[in-house]
Amino acid sequence: MRLSRIIMALTVGLAVVAVPTAAGAAQPQPTPSTSTDPTQPPPYTPQNPALTVNRPTIFIGETVVLTGVGFGPNETVDITVTVTPLAAPAAGRAPARRSDGSTVAMAPVAFQASAPLSFTARTDAQGRFTRNYTPSVTGLLTFTAVGRESGRTASTELRVLPKKQPLPVTGDSLGTPMKLGGGLVGAGAIMLLLTMAWRRRQRFGGAAH
Repeated sequence: MRLSRIIMALTVGLAVVAVPTAAGAAQPQPTPSTSTDPTQPPPYTPQNPALTVNRPTIFIGETVVLTGVGFGPNETVDITVTVTPLAAPAAGRAPARRSDGSTVAMAPVAFQASAPLSFTARTDAQGRFTRNYTPSVTGLLTFTAVGRESGRTASTELRVLPKKQPLPVTGDSLGTPMKLGGGLVGAGAIMLLLTMAWRRRQRFGGAAH
């Protein structure tokens, strides 16, 4: 009899403990939030480094845009410029021709501004950068870009031509205009003397009548 009471008490106790657990399991669980975080930039994807200019050939004094891609994200890129002189025909230094058919070489005119031959650029999160550059020398310019952290490198070329200069005035070219001018002045003086003589003749002729 006593054993049956003990078993009954244990059964009732287990039932009481099981009720809150079952009630908690029956409660609805919160649904996961459907909201998302703010849009993040796309992950950095490495690509082959490249360096380009928007115009392959310019005249001195004009500006080009350098564009680099494929470097490390948010890194400093060192850019150096190497200058190779152009051949005389490519540089447009054609000789000036005198009036007698002979030629005289034209001296190049130096550009006053001074552009650096080394500078830096900063990439964005995608490893890209742009930089304006205005050359101060003529020739074939080679730009070489090297990432400080990534070690990635790329290069490109730019041909810079001198501005077209007016033909120089030589002594021979001045001779012909001066000769023509002198001849015209002489002819004008003769015409003036003839006119004065004619007027004087008319005056004295009229007085005689």
